[in-house]
Amino acid sequence: MKSGFYIIMAAQFFSSLADNALLIAAIAMLAEVEGPPWATPLLKFFFTISYVVLAFLVGAFADSMPKGRVMFVTNAIKVAGCLLILFNEFLRIGHLQAYWLVLLAYAVVGLGAAAYSPAKYGILTELLPAEKLVMANGWIEGLTVASIVLGNVLGGMLIGPTVSRKLLSIDVPFVQTSVDTAPEAAVVVISLVYVIAALLTLGIPDTGARYPHQERNPLRLLVDFSRCFVILWRDKLGQISLAVTTLFWGAGACLQFIVIKWAERQLRLPLEQGAMLSGVSAFGIAIGAILAARLVPLKKAVSVLPVGIAMGIAVITMVSLKWMPAVYAVLVLIGAFAGFFVVPMNALLQHRGHVLMSAGHSIAVQNFNENVSILVMLAIYSLMVRFELRIHSVVVIFGLFMAGAMYLVMRWNARNHRADPHLDRLIGEAKH
Repeated sequence: MKSGFYIIMAAQFFSSLADNALLIAAIAMLAEVEGPPWATPLLKFFFTISYVVLAFLVGAFADSMPKGRVMFVTNAIKVAGCLLILFNEFLRIGHLQAYWLVLLAYAVVGLGAAAYSPAKYGILTELLPAEKLVMANGWIEGLTVASIVLGNVLGGMLIGPTVSRKLLSIDVPFVQTSVDTAPEAAVVVISLVYVIAALLTLGIPDTGARYPHQERNPLRLLVDFSRCFVILWRDKLGQISLAVTTLFWGAGACLQFIVIKWAERQLRLPLEQGAMLSGVSAFGIAIGAILAARLVPLKKAVSVLPVGIAMGIAVITMVSLKWMPAVYAVLVLIGAFAGFFVVPMNALLQHRGHVLMSAGHSIAVQNFNENVSILVMLAIYSLMVRFELRIHSVVVIFGLFMAGAMYLVMRWNARNHRADPHLDRLIGEAKH
């Protein structure tokens, strides 16, 4: 791997670490301001909305300048979102409830993340040849998973009584006047992690990739995005990998909240411990990602689809678990299944997008689809919470949906291969 790749990985690790720690701090902040239970899953909803609304803009933005510079700007936006969360009391407007301000501030962080994503994935296709994309995705998913685990742990520690008391006792004049609760102290520390990520991006080399002058007219950008959207969904391999990653990320967003709620109801764990438990499956994702990087070449990416069905079945087994060693084992297994099947799919999608259009535009289309899925699934989960559906029922519905959806994708892929037995030849070919 080129040296610039490792700088990208470090910047991605710290930015993702802060993202995951901030989610836990924001959940604690909602509890601090007495937000309703259904507002908690809406955190991810507000975080994700920018990915969908701005999808037609962020691809052009990512391709308008060197990707390292884009990653610096977007981390700065995340810092701004943290400051809005921190000073939400000073920004109260009329009778607007405090929890709405937390949600809106978290949406600003999501804006930075939406613009960051096409750059962090797009630069891989600029820096590395196609045959190294599965390995590169194994690295990036492995480090992202490590950041999820450590981010959940960091968030849980920062809002816990031991660490928060020490943080609140530190005498920093400007900060001390504005910070007097554990969630606020946590947000200050998380802001510093984003600053570290931003500074690392300054060391990312310019790959030399340049794209045609990027359109600035919003209407034309929307038309161009729609064209890219249609191209990727019409491509036989693009549509399968896009369907899988869309389902996976929508399901993954819900699973994070489901595990926290399941840990509270079934295992009687408080938020800080439930947050750490939700990161356990990330160890499995790292294992699955490493195995996929070693065992699955790009041309065999679609062969991992049955693993998605196994993941859905494994989720259903959670309803019977109470013994902690078994809990850890099943969560790691779920993660391993997830990592093994999503890494090759992600690499295949990136490659097909890169040869059919530009890196930034293809990742923007991918983000749009994945985050529409996240919004829909989170909205459904919020309604389940609003109507007080039992957590065991939620887990079973979730697992059956995952297994059933992946079965349908497998049949779709089989139909495509019957129509074109040599479909895999498209890998590495551009469409002219």
